[in-house]
Amino acid sequence: MPMRIAVCISGRGSNLVALVTALGPDAPARVVLVLSNRASAPGLEYARARGIATAVLVAPSDGAEWLGRLSEAKVDLIVLAGFLRLVPSAVIAHYRDRIINIHPALLPSFGGPGMYGHRVHEAVLAGGVQETGATVHLVDEEYDRGATLGQIRVPVHGGDTPDTLAERVLQAEHRLLPAAVLAAARAGRPVPFALDRSDPPEAQTSGKNSVCHAP
Repeated sequence: MPMRIAVCISGRGSNLVALVTALGPDAPARVVLVLSNRASAPGLEYARARGIATAVLVAPSDGAEWLGRLSEAKVDLIVLAGFLRLVPSAVIAHYRDRIINIHPALLPSFGGPGMYGHRVHEAVLAGGVQETGATVHLVDEEYDRGATLGQIRVPVHGGDTPDTLAERVLQAEHRLLPAAVLAAARAGRPVPFALDRSDPPEAQTSGKNSVCHAP
């Protein structure tokens, strides 16, 4: 039976689109629920158009509301894909080591409260580093502090703006997140993983025992 995935979003859901696209009919995982803290999130319309159940959290800090929705959908794995709220501690406890997040930088650098979207890319450019990337990690009670499962490195170019850097990092995210979910589905739980070696050098990943740190 395929692993049942809930994807949590706050906006357009481009990583949701990449994940659903990657999970074909024979994949060992499928998205069964899309949750959002915003009724206007465009990703909800994408999910509805494809027959995926959706729900808007009335009180995103209410663990009981989360758990009711997740239980009803018989969710095995929660994926945070551009979800900008802290997951309630009751949900973390119930789904311990079964919640993953994708972050647009090489954690532990450029993470933590308030570090999301263009704020991350602005900080990367201000920091003068030569590479950034994307990270998939386990979710715990603190922002961006759970164990790293995989990363992609993305070079920072001299003429980059937050917009150009964001676009390259997003392309990397769209490869990394499906790989993380497929690895979890095959193992029965989130695990460290690596991309196929056919990917370009800057797209290679590291598991939690060999984390790529931004310089």
